[in-house]
Amino acid sequence: MAAPRLRKPRVRLPSDLRDALAAMLRPAMSEFGSSSAPVTPEWVTGAVFYQIFPDRFARSGRVTGLNLQAWGSPPTLHGYMGGDLWGVAEKLDYLVSLGVNALYFCPVFQSASNHRYHTHDYFQVDPMLGGNEALRHLLDEAHARGIKVVLDGVFNHASRGFFQFNDLLEHGEASAYRDWFHVTGWPLSAYDEDRPANYAAWWGMRALPKFNTEHPAVREFLLSVAEHWMKFGIDGWRLDVPNEIDDDAFWQEFRRRVKAINPEAYIVGELWGDAGRWLAGDQFDAVMNYHFTRPCLGFFGARTLDHPMNERSGTGRVDPIDAAAFAARMDEVTRMYHPEVVRVQLNLLDSHDTARFLTAVGGDTSAHRLALAFQFSYVGAPCLYYGDEIGLPGGVDPDCRRAFPWDEPGQWDRTTLELVRRLTAARHSSRALQRGTFEVLHAHGEQVSFARRHEGEAAYAAFNCALDAAPVPVPAQPGRYRDVLTGAVHDLHEGSVLTLPARTGALLLRED
Repeated sequence: MAAPRLRKPRVRLPSDLRDALAAMLRPAMSEFGSSSAPVTPEWVTGAVFYQIFPDRFARSGRVTGLNLQAWGSPPTLHGYMGGDLWGVAEKLDYLVSLGVNALYFCPVFQSASNHRYHTHDYFQVDPMLGGNEALRHLLDEAHARGIKVVLDGVFNHASRGFFQFNDLLEHGEASAYRDWFHVTGWPLSAYDEDRPANYAAWWGMRALPKFNTEHPAVREFLLSVAEHWMKFGIDGWRLDVPNEIDDDAFWQEFRRRVKAINPEAYIVGELWGDAGRWLAGDQFDAVMNYHFTRPCLGFFGARTLDHPMNERSGTGRVDPIDAAAFAARMDEVTRMYHPEVVRVQLNLLDSHDTARFLTAVGGDTSAHRLALAFQFSYVGAPCLYYGDEIGLPGGVDPDCRRAFPWDEPGQWDRTTLELVRRLTAARHSSRALQRGTFEVLHAHGEQVSFARRHEGEAAYAAFNCALDAAPVPVPAQPGRYRDVLTGAVHDLHEGSVLTLPARTGALLLRED
């Protein structure tokens, strides 16, 4: 859940400059000794994630008696379309056919909002999603298919419907939970828009009172939530804007307790800027890699970027860049953190907080497909936002949260769907793509190529973003390679040059 833009004016350096300065101050990755290497979950290196916004993915029909919008109607901030976890379970075989083996869910706990970031009860799955029984069924069915499940943890704030905050509304200063929140006056102005809010709320939104996480009871409550669902069987946590709990000790204890239950649990934070502080090995395993997202928009979408759309989206304004700038930035992103962290970064092209990539690049399907090919060939775990594989469009929130068009397969982009299936298959078959280094081979104009290498195995990727066919140097270990994207076979060597058609790429895996 990204912070709203322009709600609190700040004097800040541009994000790219700020991150570059932070990277300069951080010790070079090559200087990390083996004793200081963070320990990250091995399974994430082979993961293909799929992000699901539960209200909009699939409706089972098992949850009845609700006032719902028509499935596929224009999404709104407050209406429900009725997607549920039973529905997700029914679509698991589709996800397996797609090559997905890990799910990341937007919040599923009881809440009075379609996005469920307004948590009412941290120990109950929302009844509209099928309750705890539906999550139990989904976990069992997913695990039987080898699919991991990561839930969204919203621990920096609760909601007005949260029991402990409701107690404050009922009892004022006499409430037993008075110190669970940051209250500056009484009575609480939770619903009185004519008075300033007299308690701390997330970005000033009265509906989202911030926890006082310095209070021992609050800390223990939140940590117990993390432990409860780990014991229930989830495989990790995606943490909503965890920098809002500006407390290393809290997150260190969070990691200790989560990893004590499952050492291979994945802990990934939603941090949009430099995250070195949280990725030293004692807090998070990785972050949602928006540093990956912006260069992809700028390079693959350089010709068609929708500037007004992006300026209003979570990514902010993105300007076109050429191959040299793209390669330089991706090299920086690759070296930003320890290699063990980089290999489990959650690499996304879009999310519930941004315009969909396809829409952000003006509907240019070639830009979207090129970016997908890069996403699956780069270092880290690729994460698809539900519907991206069929070309589902969507502007800024709430338009990026459209319903999946299950009953309208004629609207699906079958070319993109087949591409994604080829890319996931390549990802699962190649250790070089899962764990390999990243080495830029060529970057000039609108053409770029790079290599991924791991223990003698290599994979090569090349992209031509121009409007005409162009040669792209791909110096490679001599051998025969098959292009995952087209099926063509190439004999490569140190002096190889591929001539790629306009707006296409190649992902080459060795055959012999």
